[in-house]
Amino acid sequence: MLLAGDIGGTKTNLALYAPNGGLVAQAQTTFKSAHYASLEAVVEEFLATTAAKVDQAVFGVAGPVVDGQSTTTNLPWVIRETDLQQAFGLQEVKLLNDLEATAYGGPQLSPSDLFQLIDAPPQSGTKVVVAPVTGLGEAVLFFQDGHHHVIPSEGGHAGFAPTNLLEIRLLRHLMGKFGHVSFERVCSGPGIPNIYAFLKKQRFAEEAPEMKKALKAAADPAPVIVQKAMDGECELSIATLNTFVSILGSEAGNLALKVMAMG
Repeated sequence: MLLAGDIGGTKTNLALYAPNGGLVAQAQTTFKSAHYASLEAVVEEFLATTAAKVDQAVFGVAGPVVDGQSTTTNLPWVIRETDLQQAFGLQEVKLLNDLEATAYGGPQLSPSDLFQLIDAPPQSGTKVVVAPVTGLGEAVLFFQDGHHHVIPSEGGHAGFAPTNLLEIRLLRHLMGKFGHVSFERVCSGPGIPNIYAFLKKQRFAEEAPEMKKALKAAADPAPVIVQKAMDGECELSIATLNTFVSILGSEAGNLALKVMAMG
């Protein structure tokens, strides 16, 4: 029996897979990561709800993995393969970066799983993965000898590169708040309220009257801002999402250029 997990700053997904079950989960649960002191505590609670005997485990972790250990970027956790193996009597435990894990799944996707943004014929070659979640994850699928080889990356922490005058002002605003401003500071879940607050300060667009109360009541303001933008109910939210998407597109293009991602 295999235990698989996706460990993020906001939530942790755990699932069990039988040896002959393919990719059909036998059991699956989502946990709020911040409610637990460690990954071991999450795994212990999950396994207590099942009668399964787990032999191996693999976890995609939001952060760099070095020598079987990861200090998570947006959680106060230190995760070690050896600690998990000993705690649960497992034969083998493997940690890898979460976007590295996502990249391994990329070539398995069918055309029906994809939405094409640009009308251009697909080509074989190197691919990249960019994922704005609690942080900004990136990975490369380097193409050589007819196969893709996954390379993890911490490119989301590279310096934010503005592409217009508004983004230059955004950079200056965030430098006063954070010092170093990475792409992750603006192109992630927490980045959305950063953009919103800046545009509000600049009086860039009108804020819907109900937004102040809604944002104050929300545990996470990002979903509120996004939903109001998608519903067309707040001009400031729409401006925020447009800025966010523009920055995401720019960074996706940067990464594609750096590794010649023709695929």
